Amino acid sequence: MDRIIINGPCRLEGEVDISGAKNAIVAILPAAMLVDGVCRIENVPQISDVENICNILIAMGAKVNRAEGKTLEVDCSAVRCTEVPYEYARKFRASYYFLGALLGRFGNAKVALPGGCHLGARPIDQHIKAFEQLGAQVDILHGNVHCTAEKLEGDDIYLDMVSVGATINAMLAAVKADGLTVIENVAKEPHIVDVANFLNSMGANIRGAGTDVIKVQGVDRLLGGSYAVIPDQIEAGTFMAAAAATGGRVLVKNVIPKHMECISAKLEEMGVLIEEFDDSILVDATAPLKKANIKTMPYPGFPTDMQPQMATVMLRAEGTSKINEGVWDSRFKYTEELIRMGAEIAVAGKVATIEGGRQLLGAPVRACDLRAGAAMVIAGLMAQGTTTIEDIDHIRRGYERIVEKFASLGADIRLVLD
Repeated sequence: MDRIIINGPCRLEGEVDISGAKNAIVAILPAAMLVDGVCRIENVPQISDVENICNILIAMGAKVNRAEGKTLEVDCSAVRCTEVPYEYARKFRASYYFLGALLGRFGNAKVALPGGCHLGARPIDQHIKAFEQLGAQVDILHGNVHCTAEKLEGDDIYLDMVSVGATINAMLAAVKADGLTVIENVAKEPHIVDVANFLNSMGANIRGAGTDVIKVQGVDRLLGGSYAVIPDQIEAGTFMAAAAATGGRVLVKNVIPKHMECISAKLEEMGVLIEEFDDSILVDATAPLKKANIKTMPYPGFPTDMQPQMATVMLRAEGTSKINEGVWDSRFKYTEELIRMGAEIAVAGKVATIEGGRQLLGAPVRACDLRAGAAMVIAGLMAQGTTTIEDIDHIRRGYERIVEKFASLGADIRLVLD
């Protein structure tokens, strides 16, 4: 079993480049199904979720070529298949974006109920509501979601809850529908704006992404073009948290500082010095850290995907900190692994109480999910002794070359392949 081994503690120092946004590219690649020509997509992160989506595209008849560096050229013109192979769909949650893309292009889509990290109940009822509002019939049979429509027509869609996935899927299905679609109570995360910008660069007519209301005027065709994916907000936040947790000084490069404001503000509250530049952020955490409280919320609130990483930062702060998880029902499984390392954490429902100021000790731990895996890496950097992290396939889903990047900052970290 592949694993990551870390000898700590260490203090991170240096510069790190942030990759393209995982949460954007996993929707942009399925969105390429709507495009008649070649999509040249730049700043694509080299992560396993991207590999899985490319395998789906190829299996369905698309041409996928890796140009120089981090650029993919995707041509879905010849695709006629409307069913995503089960063995790929079950591996990650973002496979459900093929529902909106295939429905929008063919009026027919069949995708297995998605897999991914186990963070509690993650229903797709709001996705289904959006599809049905546009004129589709949706059935769930034998573990598959099957959407059909003779014709999609624009309509008013009000999402009952703020959902990133439902917002993107509604946009995908509406891009080529007849008339105007108005989607209200939408999510506003940076990667939603990025998906809308990608579609617009290919010929779509989407307005309002990043606000409470998105308007999609249907178009007949989307043509090819070039587009560069935004930097990954969560990867950047992970390295910022790692610098804070280890008392380090790190320049995080290739970021959009505005996207990081919710994370930067919380770190500053804890006593970390943050200095913003045009496309980079300097994190200086040499001073003692203060306790803090966090409640995760949809953007522009504090992101749930940064919750486990910030828990490790709180372990360095003196005093009692609290995290209130406001998005998922079950995101504190990783705390059991931190407790194995000597952390003092009490979880009651959606609230974790963290006692800081205790030295962690290296131990065998596992990555319970993608972001929990990142938290285990940070904890290993803080801990005295050797930490071995297993189940690292979760980490590979969303972090490009994480071992090499941390090693470049001075960490004693290595990947062991079995």
